[in-house]
Amino acid sequence: MADSSVNTVGETRQQRFERILCQEPFKGLKAIFDSLSRERATLCDVVQGTNSYEELLAKLGYGVTVIKQIHVADAYSRTGPAGGIRAVLPYFDVPTQSALPTLVNFDSTVTVTPKSATFFNGLLTEIKRQIGA
Repeated sequence: MADSSVNTVGETRQQRFERILCQEPFKGLKAIFDSLSRERATLCDVVQGTNSYEELLAKLGYGVTVIKQIHVADAYSRTGPAGGIRAVLPYFDVPTQSALPTLVNFDSTVTVTPKSATFFNGLLTEIKRQIGA
């Protein structure tokens, strides 16, 4: 039986993007998007027009810094203009038991680990697939 609580008939691409982004598997990606862009229509267009997570960040005006490890407690202590960190996004993926933190910096860069970059690249691919479906 179809789920009548979600009416997808006549849904715009923007509405589909927002609905899919709110689903559990994409919560971490949504938190990152919320920290990077308030322009939801632009964000939807950028997601559709990119081939990788790093490319998406670049199109939103952010450089990417990849470091081996992010110490979340240390990052929180450096939050603020003096420490250079605007937002700490400590994402933990339960199915893979992986800590995948992201730092949004005042210098228009995003700091990630290789593992988190790979993980969010996979989520971006999946959300693009679902939006296009």
